Amino acid sequence: MLEIKQLYKTYRKFVALDHIDLTVEEGDIFGFVGPNGAGKTTTMRILATLMKPTGGEAFIDGIPVTENPRAIRKIIGYMPDFFGVYDDLKVHEYLDFYSRAAGLSHKEGKKNSDELLELVYLSDKKDTYVDTLSRGMKQRLCLARSLIGNPRLLILDEPASGMDPRARIEMKMILKTLKEMKKTILISSHILPELSELCDTVGIIDRGRFQFVGSLSEIGEKMHGGRLISIRCRSMAEELVLFLREQPKISNIDREDNALRLSFSGDEEETQRLLYALVERQFPVISFSLEQENLENVFLEVTKNA
Repeated sequence: MLEIKQLYKTYRKFVALDHIDLTVEEGDIFGFVGPNGAGKTTTMRILATLMKPTGGEAFIDGIPVTENPRAIRKIIGYMPDFFGVYDDLKVHEYLDFYSRAAGLSHKEGKKNSDELLELVYLSDKKDTYVDTLSRGMKQRLCLARSLIGNPRLLILDEPASGMDPRARIEMKMILKTLKEMKKTILISSHILPELSELCDTVGIIDRGRFQFVGSLSEIGEKMHGGRLISIRCRSMAEELVLFLREQPKISNIDREDNALRLSFSGDEEETQRLLYALVERQFPVISFSLEQENLENVFLEVTKNA
């Protein structure tokens, strides 16, 4: 659905994007993670046809972004990190206005607006003036606006920024619904735990370059040289620790009370054999599990020198 090839953007001597490559499959949610100024918003604005790259290529549904922006705008929905609303309009008038601007008839626009307000939990606010809405409600209204015309790709730049915990939960539920609707979504956020729940793939960008791209488990394996395994014991036996240290594919054993966390470079079959060996030797193991890397820890590790 989305393909980026060697995309770069410079401002005189400053490099905002440094020849990045990315592929996002149809129906996937891709999480864009990085510190401020890393290149997230620049990439999104290029994809939304609001900015031209210095070089490289980007394709959405096979259409070149820079060569055919009018066609691109018909298949994407864009929610910027900062957005304005017309305060003197009611909620349904706001969406009706954008529906007509998108080329929908009055009847189509009204039906579309009603469906979108239901999707973003604002049906009961349709006759409310926009300027009286809370920040979270305004952001959900902006998300509804980006969905006008039933876009295939959503580009959401910090959609949950500044929201309180309840509003973030509501936004997360909406995004899960959109995923069930098979929407392809490119989303940036600083709320990392929620991104890790939603996204099929995560890309960590720093200083204009992707440092890691993949699932959280894949990123964890790249960072630690293997999959993370957590072992919890009834009581910690020194023989167990010694046994694990003798295994050739085990490294970085962290010990805390009756728990061990280690990196294991073996495949699934070798992981199974390791578990069997622990049981066969009757070590006091009560749990043995593969651990998904924490996105916040990955982020801090990758960007620690930023």
